[in-house]
Amino acid sequence: MMDSPIMKDGGKQDQENATKGLITSLDPCIIPSESERGSIVWNNDAYNFINEDCPADFANPSLWRQSQLCQKQGLFQVTEGIYQVRGLDLSNMTIVETPDQSGIIVIDPLTSVECAREALKLYEGQFSNREVKAMIYTHSHADHYGGARAITDAAKRDLPVYAPDGFLEHAVSENVYAGNAMGRRAVYMYGESLDKDPKGHIGCGLGMALSSGAPGLIAPTINVTESNSKVTVEGLEIVFQLTPGTEAPSEMNMYFPQYRALCMAENATHTLHNIQTLRGAVVRDARVWSKYLDESIVLYGGQAEVVFASHHWPIWGNEEIQTFLSAQRDTYAYLHNETVRLLNEGQTGLEIAEDFVLPPALAAAWSSRGYYGSVSHNVKAIYNRYMGWFDGNPAHLWEHPPTASAKRYVDCMGGIEKTIELAQRYTEEGDLRFAATLLSHAVFADQDNKPARSALQSVFRQLGFGAENATWRNFYLTGALELENPNRPSQIVIDTRTLIALDLEQMFDTVAIRVNGPKAWKESFTIAFMVSRMGREDSQQGWLLNLSNGAVTGHGVDYLPSSSGGFSALLTIWLTQRELAQLISGDRPDLAGLTTSGDAEIWTTLASLLTTPDPAFAIVTPEVLDL
Repeated sequence: MMDSPIMKDGGKQDQENATKGLITSLDPCIIPSESERGSIVWNNDAYNFINEDCPADFANPSLWRQSQLCQKQGLFQVTEGIYQVRGLDLSNMTIVETPDQSGIIVIDPLTSVECAREALKLYEGQFSNREVKAMIYTHSHADHYGGARAITDAAKRDLPVYAPDGFLEHAVSENVYAGNAMGRRAVYMYGESLDKDPKGHIGCGLGMALSSGAPGLIAPTINVTESNSKVTVEGLEIVFQLTPGTEAPSEMNMYFPQYRALCMAENATHTLHNIQTLRGAVVRDARVWSKYLDESIVLYGGQAEVVFASHHWPIWGNEEIQTFLSAQRDTYAYLHNETVRLLNEGQTGLEIAEDFVLPPALAAAWSSRGYYGSVSHNVKAIYNRYMGWFDGNPAHLWEHPPTASAKRYVDCMGGIEKTIELAQRYTEEGDLRFAATLLSHAVFADQDNKPARSALQSVFRQLGFGAENATWRNFYLTGALELENPNRPSQIVIDTRTLIALDLEQMFDTVAIRVNGPKAWKESFTIAFMVSRMGREDSQQGWLLNLSNGAVTGHGVDYLPSSSGGFSALLTIWLTQRELAQLISGDRPDLAGLTTSGDAEIWTTLASLLTTPDPAFAIVTPEVLDL
């Protein structure tokens, strides 16, 4: 809960900075879908209740304050020549003008096309006759590239798109390969199914919410491969600082010398960030993160007069900037160093996290508060990076899965009724954590037991209402909701629009991870795909797909025209990149209309082996029930 000595000033400087430079707002701040009539993809006005006093029974006052700051929306001037649109998505869109004010560079076009289009219109309503000259992705997370098509549409020409080295590879691996599982857990992390009210969704700590509009991916045209490298776009000088392995596997900061402005991407924001997100992701390197923050201070800290990021609000003044960046640097360094020290003394991740506290000066910094990441789950992530899932105790080496384990625990405690009774006692004593453990066992042992579900639902709500961390709150409250209501589906990730942006290897990787392995054990065949990228004859590639022992593998081959009679495979298919994407996604049901050579039934066999992930798999119960 709120620590009064630390919070005594209420963060007045943050209050001023979050509203500084406001030019105009979107009124009403409601954005409709471009594809689904009557559907709303963004509604910032739904959070207007957050401007009232905090209802302490239902929300942590510190988190409430953070959400009040995040809810502020509109077009803001960062400094002369640099503007941000904030509060139209989880992330910010930044617009940097060329020195002659004839053009603009757009940084991070939000999550969805609809929101990106409205953000650009908000700027153009104040500053007309600026041509879009380039687009920049700071890193490989979807809320920083999903709306790209709105920017390329506005440019009405081929647009240079800058991204850090490895961007496309990591955007695909994190958002496509494991996309269904991450998407499902994102429903919990971002509270997507919660009502927007004081007892429900009050934000995400990093922003209010993710927009739900049409996402897309425009592939970069220019990969930034050297750190501290300089480019000039229409007279605007940009210095790139590559920061791989920090908040994203592929990320970069930027310095604009003409404006003395430093963009910290998502490496330094007004919250403790995640070393590993609760939705799932590759564990980030807190050690490297702190080192790149130190490098930012050394390279640009003495020059910058304003620092801004892809979330939250800017900081002005060189002394304030250096104080902020130094605290962020020291926070990630301390988390890493102290965790590693303690794991080397034999403590497990759970043991380290239980008593871990930041130094007083860091704990007193608002930007180190755990609104999005938390000290607790970050420490466990650092432990996991070095030591993995196993804590070394042989008793934990081969444990039963949740349902089997739960039935045994409940039996040892004397049955479901006795387990619920014990949980109630711990609840009354204030040990909600152990009450949740007992009740989770009860639900997994018998998910039809309404008293167990109701009791766990109540405990989850109490834990959520007290959480300072927004994602913890969202997880608890979504768990409570899904104990009462059927699971709600998340968005299917592998679709034609997404697949078109991938290279051939990545496209066929998405096929490989969908094959039902045991069902395919006895199958063995090869298919050659001759693909015209974007339908152009000057961009043609071949790919040989192998299936054997239930595993799909493959490699690139020379392209052969259809007149050649086909490749030395059982089946050869000639098609465009779009047709291939449609075939893989299922939008094209069969090979009708495509040129083939060989046994076309082989594709039918492969298609029959492909599974479609369940976007609503169970989390707080053993399986999905239609209640």
